[in-house]
Amino acid sequence: MTNTVNPDAYIGRNAVDPEGNKIGSVGQVYLNDETGQPDWITVNTGLFGMKENFAPLNGATFSGDDLVLPYGKDVVKDSPDVSDASHLDADEQQSLYSYYEQYVGSNGGNGGTAADYQTTTTNTTDELAGNGEVRSAGHDTSGPNTDDAITRSEEHLRVGTEKVEAGRARLRKYVVTEQQSVQVPVSREEVRLEREPITDANRGEALAGGTITEEEHEVVLHAERPVVATEAVPVERVRLGTETITDEETVTGEVRKEQVELDDSTVAGTGVGTERRSN
Repeated sequence: MTNTVNPDAYIGRNAVDPEGNKIGSVGQVYLNDETGQPDWITVNTGLFGMKENFAPLNGATFSGDDLVLPYGKDVVKDSPDVSDASHLDADEQQSLYSYYEQYVGSNGGNGGTAADYQTTTTNTTDELAGNGEVRSAGHDTSGPNTDDAITRSEEHLRVGTEKVEAGRARLRKYVVTEQQSVQVPVSREEVRLEREPITDANRGEALAGGTITEEEHEVVLHAERPVVATEAVPVERVRLGTETITDEETVTGEVRKEQVELDDSTVAGTGVGTERRSN
């Protein structure tokens, strides 16, 4: 049997009959409500695999990458349709089981033997159900017989992280104008009257002109003035960078878990007592 395998191991495999002929590809896996183990699969059949048919995993085996079903393609294709494929209720499962039971041990549908389809034991505490199915002492009353125990499952939170965009930072530059004062030394020429007495050395130059005349002398005065100009020079480089800061956040989610309750009715004295225990 294969129904103790992780459900993901079935999806996408080719479902074949006992002779290796392809029936279709496995589409979905359905788990037992009590045990949480795979019980049913859907097989994509028909033109372009557009139709899904239910097939039980009881008696199925792996052969390489193929899943070998104990039924032929025609048997799977003609299985009863299920109106709501999101969940198999008890009536739908019984209808499907009743359909496939007629092909157990039949060669006409390329099926397997009865041993391929159902599990039987030789324990002295085994009992036979009304439909001829062999059940163990602790048997499943809600559907097909599985084993003598119930698997209790519970959900756990799976916490991870994903990177999302939290914001953007942009670096830009712009021009501002400000006043700046600088002290600049400037010079200027001023007129100074210089008197020179007549001596033997300069007498010739002094008597070169007329004795009594009108003359004018002119001197050009110069002065410095500040001249302002600007030039652009690089002063620094600025760039954007990131750093990672790790914080802790608390996440909350709802999880479900199964509880096991014991109904124990025993005869004690003159009355019947019922004990309930839960886990």
